Amino acid sequence: MQKKIVCIHDLSGLGKCSLSVALPIISALKAQCCPFPTTILSNQSEYPKYTFLDLTSEMKDYKNTWKELSFQFDSIYTGFLGSYEQISIVQEFIKENPNSLVVVDPVMGDDGKMYDCFDEKIRIGLKELVRLSHLTTPNITEAAYITGFDYTRKNFSNEDIKNIAKKVSSIGPSKVVLTGIKNDDKILNLAYNADDDSFFYTESYYNNKSYSGTGDIFASILCAMITRGYDFEFSVKTATTFIGKTIEYTSTLDTDRNDGVFFEEFLNDLTSLPNPTSLQIK
Repeated sequence: MQKKIVCIHDLSGLGKCSLSVALPIISALKAQCCPFPTTILSNQSEYPKYTFLDLTSEMKDYKNTWKELSFQFDSIYTGFLGSYEQISIVQEFIKENPNSLVVVDPVMGDDGKMYDCFDEKIRIGLKELVRLSHLTTPNITEAAYITGFDYTRKNFSNEDIKNIAKKVSSIGPSKVVLTGIKNDDKILNLAYNADDDSFFYTESYYNNKSYSGTGDIFASILCAMITRGYDFEFSVKTATTFIGKTIEYTSTLDTDRNDGVFFEEFLNDLTSLPNPTSLQIK
């Protein structure tokens, strides 16, 4: 039976991020992406101008209709949430689907700064959402905020990073991946598995290029692979390799970073993966 993954994200017409990458990535990994849109934008918000349609007023009816129809979902994957009310609706939805794997990407800041569009109430709400997750993929800034570390710091020791990952896990999720850790000419991801108290790093070359939507692609790959039963470490390594390839290729082209990466060129890497052999997250 094909797995069903609810993706609670915004939809941008241009700028490859959120639902516009989750749909093809999850489909390439042979799972069904079930969009649960939070907002619709003409283009992602890092461009100089954009339109913004807030769907908060529709979200409760949206989820209640699914509930009335008794739809069942294997996983629930959340990304950008634009208001505290949206977070509350998502919390209700998660509690109404207790058998679903929950993956939370707590989008709230990066590079030692919180996004201006979020107030403290929303950030606290996102922290509470992480409590309900089985797997979370914060960057180091978001993870530091969640755990009470000084999130404005740009440099963390290896010991700090491991402590932060364990503290995030202690809140709720058994699997944590801290993403986008800069280390000289490399970008590192630290993964922590509370089931056996183990850590591992993955890395890719850092060429000083940054593109919109790579975090969404990473989390989409991880969510779909874990949902389908792939090993946790293999899933993280696959996502890291995929992102590295797309950035390396895109950096050879003269494009706006807001356009995102040319991930479409590498979708065959995902469709041709061997069948999963074990399930390591529940």
